[in-house]
Amino acid sequence: MTSTTLPPAALADSIRPSRPRSEGRRPRRRPRGQTGSLIALVAISLFTVAPLIAVVILALSPADMPTIPHALPESLTFDNLIRIFRVGEFPTWVWNSVVYSVVSVVVVLFTASMAAYALARKRFPGRNAVLWSIVATLMVPMQATLIPTFILIAGAGGVNTLWGLILPTLANAQAVFLIRQFVIDMPDELFDAARIDGAGEWRTFVSIVLPLIKPVLATLAIFVFLWHWNDLLWPLVVGQSDDARTLTVGLATLNTETVSTSNIMAAALISFVPCFVIFIFLQRHIVESITASGIKG
Repeated sequence: MTSTTLPPAALADSIRPSRPRSEGRRPRRRPRGQTGSLIALVAISLFTVAPLIAVVILALSPADMPTIPHALPESLTFDNLIRIFRVGEFPTWVWNSVVYSVVSVVVVLFTASMAAYALARKRFPGRNAVLWSIVATLMVPMQATLIPTFILIAGAGGVNTLWGLILPTLANAQAVFLIRQFVIDMPDELFDAARIDGAGEWRTFVSIVLPLIKPVLATLAIFVFLWHWNDLLWPLVVGQSDDARTLTVGLATLNTETVSTSNIMAAALISFVPCFVIFIFLQRHIVESITASGIKG
């Protein structure tokens, strides 16, 4: 007669009472504090988005709707978005805004990144004085330099021209300072390796600096684009003729003309679309920029 001896682990499993299997896990209840915070965030979000929803509804409403509608329209139409391009010089205003914003973004980022690289990695007499002089310009309001800038541009024949609109906005001290803070935190070993490989300053800037500062460049691209796209004061001063206005100035003049509210809202909706598209495509880089700043700090 043979006896079978169970191993200790198997013996313990055979002795341990079996637990009934639960048919399904109970969902975790959300704490009351989190529920209240969620409700508050939803309410704030709806309150923030409400004006945009109103603009969309008015822009897609029929042209015979009253200025302040008492109810939602029975039908929506895209006729206002098409009709607004026939009002005044609206296509020209859109084109001027696109050129003003896009050219400014490209030139500002390129020149600011080169200046930031020089101020962060090059040693020359007066470097700190130049840096703090650039930072000091951030404390000077635009209104203080508006008249002297206009006198200079008018003397050079830049009134009612795109180059006169763009040129004074290309020197962006904030962009230089922010990019410089990123470049100065880069490891010195990268630049030492580039010098050992025989790379010059231009190749080092293009091959090492620019790829590493893409997040901050994307973030600044959004900010600079929004600043120029929504700019009103300087385009209003330098663009005095109807065909030299930007979209923001043109929208301000539509209120003084016999244009329906639905057409004005359609123009406002069109002016919002580029900003929204730019943010959607570049928001990932904003998160990367914030993350990199947190890691470096």
